Amino acid sequence: MKNLRTELKESIIKELNLEDMEPEDISNEEPLFGDGLGLDSIDALELIVLLEKDYGIKLTDPAQSKEIFVSIEQMASYIEENRTK
Repeated sequence: MKNLRTELKESIIKELNLEDMEPEDISNEEPLFGDGLGLDSIDALELIVLLEKDYGIKLTDPAQSKEIFVSIEQMASYIEENRTK
């Protein structure tokens, strides 16, 4: 079974069209927004859709999204605790 963190990195690269990136280019602890990976608010919406589609997690509170999308590690921890798929 593929590591959840690697799976997340691959999904983010594919869904956000980060064509020049490989999963190994993204650190598990690197911030996804701002100075880290440099994602923006449109990307955040794509990540919300990804969580619902791939893991059955429905986010309705924008503040919750900010806490979850800090890093790959934070996302993976949240998915492990809350996934329905």
